[in-house]
Amino acid sequence: MQKLKEAARIIQFADFAIALTGAGISVESGIPAFRGAQGLWQKYDPFEYAHIEAFVHHPAKVWEMLRELDLIMQKARPNPAHLVLAAWERENYLKAIITQNVDNLHQAAGSKNVIEFHGNAFRLRCLKCDRIYARDEIDLTQSVPLCPCGGLLKPDVVFFGENIPIEALLEAKAAVNACDVMLVVGTSAEVAPANTFPWEAKKHGAKIIEININPTVLTEEVTDIFLEGRASEVLTQLAQLL
Repeated sequence: MQKLKEAARIIQFADFAIALTGAGISVESGIPAFRGAQGLWQKYDPFEYAHIEAFVHHPAKVWEMLRELDLIMQKARPNPAHLVLAAWERENYLKAIITQNVDNLHQAAGSKNVIEFHGNAFRLRCLKCDRIYARDEIDLTQSVPLCPCGGLLKPDVVFFGENIPIEALLEAKAAVNACDVMLVVGTSAEVAPANTFPWEAKKHGAKIIEININPTVLTEEVTDIFLEGRASEVLTQLAQLL
């Protein structure tokens, strides 16, 4: 309880608090994590199903996995963790969310300043003409969804082998450089370059509050307060203290 109270105090008096969120925040919404014993990469080899070269050369195969993911994401709803972060933005406790997730749940919960570091699965992008479509505009029952121009359509998310969108990268770095508090929620901090953000924030004096079900590489290295538990439970407890 003492650590919870201290974390709540830090958030309450922050000038510029931000959150870095990962797959762990959405597990309670029914979206499986990619890593770990029950992770998606245990079922699908990421280099066969999530690399841009695999998509370009075997789009029908990759779209089998993508349709399965799409069904899961269509059913998912924001959980209390998403709702707390959205409420904190409205109350001016939180300035921005950098999310590694592509599930749109932060926006569905009401968050406005969401930096989509890895894109958004509810959009599709043509690899030929670069046109963007809303997911509902496209018939995903096709073996390989195509743009009218004939180009392959893929979810507007960052596959292995692709660069982070420059706008998202610049926005994220600006938020990291401005923050005096960073909440790290539901991420193992193993995927570059997002995993560098807690270190960058710490370097200029920001407080790092980590919320995860297990300790991570961050816990001993940069975390000031580690709150162990499910994101929805811990964030709800913090919200009650603010």
